[in-house]
Amino acid sequence: MATKKKSRKKASKRKVAKKRKVTAKKKATKRKVKKKVAKRKAKKKVAKRKAKKKAKKKVAKRKAKKKVAKRKAKKKAKKKVAKRKAKKKAKKKVAKRKVKKKAAKRKTKKKASKKKASKKKASRKKK
Repeated sequence: MATKKKSRKKASKRKVAKKRKVTAKKKATKRKVKKKVAKRKAKKKVAKRKAKKKAKKKVAKRKAKKKVAKRKAKKKAKKKVAKRKAKKKAKKKVAKRKVKKKAAKRKTKKKASKKKASKKKASRKKK
């Protein structure tokens, strides 16, 4: 009877040991899986951060480009305005010159007509 009891005890001990091993293995695999998942998540996080940085850079680049374009446009506009002003000035100058010429012509005409008149007068007096 005692031997049967002993063998039963041994068997139960073996069972317990086996169960313990199985649970330990299960726990280890669970831990491994957890680690893997954590690693994957961390990788995703890093990738996300990198993507965000890239996006920010892109936005900054676009903004910088826009700024440069704006500056260039402003310069162009200024040049256009300056050109227009210069044209106006030139036109005014030409107009002034024309007016001066006209006035000078008028003066010479008057002088000539005066001369003519005085000549006529003189010729009339002679008679």
